[in-house]
Amino acid sequence: MAEALSSAQAGRRHVVVIGGGFGGLNAARALKAAPVRVTLVDRRNFHLFQPLLYQVATGILGPGEITSPLRHILRKQKNAAVLLGEVTDIDPVNRRVVLADGILDYDTLIVAAGMRSHYYGHGAWEQVAPGLKSIEDSGWIRQKIFFAFEVAERETDPERRKAWLTFIVVGSGPTGVELTGMLAEIAKDTLRDNFRSFRPEDSEILLVDAAQRILPSFPPELSDRAKDSLEELGVRVLTGARVTAVDDSGLALQGPRGVERIEARTVLWAAGVSGSPLGAKLAEKTAATLDRMGRVHVGPDLTVPGHPEIFVIGDLACIPGKDGNPLPGLAPVATQGGRYAARVIARRLGGESPPPPFSYFDKGTMAVIGRHAAVADIGPFHFGGMLAWLLWLFIHLMLLVNFESRLVVFIRWAFSYFTYSRGSRVLLAAGPMRLPVTGAGDCETVSGTGSKEDKAGDTPREIQT
Repeated sequence: MAEALSSAQAGRRHVVVIGGGFGGLNAARALKAAPVRVTLVDRRNFHLFQPLLYQVATGILGPGEITSPLRHILRKQKNAAVLLGEVTDIDPVNRRVVLADGILDYDTLIVAAGMRSHYYGHGAWEQVAPGLKSIEDSGWIRQKIFFAFEVAERETDPERRKAWLTFIVVGSGPTGVELTGMLAEIAKDTLRDNFRSFRPEDSEILLVDAAQRILPSFPPELSDRAKDSLEELGVRVLTGARVTAVDDSGLALQGPRGVERIEARTVLWAAGVSGSPLGAKLAEKTAATLDRMGRVHVGPDLTVPGHPEIFVIGDLACIPGKDGNPLPGLAPVATQGGRYAARVIARRLGGESPPPPFSYFDKGTMAVIGRHAAVADIGPFHFGGMLAWLLWLFIHLMLLVNFESRLVVFIRWAFSYFTYSRGSRVLLAAGPMRLPVTGAGDCETVSGTGSKEDKAGDTPREIQT
């Protein structure tokens, strides 16, 4: 693939970065002063602030408020270029990245392709229980949530209406807990008095996980506190319950009470992730190994063993932490990994000794449950409540890439806080959906929410590569 280069850039070593998430973007930006030319490749033309994706899915924020064009972010970095393209393969022998529509040569490669939702061998579940890894996923989930209430308004059969007003989130990590809390606020506050044939606050919201407690990566006292906060919102928490089947009308569980079937027309998946398919292709070409989640095992300098020119960072990298366990797929891990990879590259080019092995500085983790309710695990400090909630708001606001995004998100949060309203509740006519005809058991077809591919045009199912 030909690139238009200035004479000053043409002779520089070429660093190709795959993925414009936290890892890839920070790696590219950290190479600003290095004597290299950087090409950032992504199948999306924007950076996504994934920690707030659930707020797009539940209508508080719009897609444009947590995304920023990659070209805009890197516009002042003269040694960086952005290419919109889909990476289909990597050729480490010839040092080439294979795109769907061309070839890109590299001297050094940084792979930050991210993760996708994992259904543990049940791929068909994705069609009825969407995960939350992309902006398209958030649109699909938002459609499912608000459409369920619209159907319930027309439904005359009590049992069928109950199924439409039952919402299940599978997976109790931070994403699952935050999504569940938002669902409860939608039912109890946002939609109160909006409907005439039922009370939205009577909706049943469940959080399901095979683990014995929610937020299993947090200290037990914070897990208990988060559970209490959810139950105060009316959420039913089912732990120790393994999902055995999911279809478009509900799911089956194997738990302490044996096999249980729950009828629910809205099931959302936050139970697990797996590496991008690009990780498996890279492992095949380089003889690297993968962990059970499909992440690439990397060396202390975040390179693929035997290939010092290939770095793997972010969620796709399996990096042992201080306790020997792999580091979690968090934005700070990816950010620090991207900056570290850039530092290694710069030192190599300068003939300097390599930096010490990568060591993640853990600034703590947080999860928000609802209004005035959050939990924070920061070093020796474990706390929750209003203080944790305010700290969560401030940190996430400051982590947004652009000042414009911070300002708009702050305004939207303030508006939502004082009015209990959500600005993004519009249902798009994006495919046929069957609604019950009032007073009859038959159905009519109307414009509503169709398959996942209908939600935002021709929507790919994988996150960016």
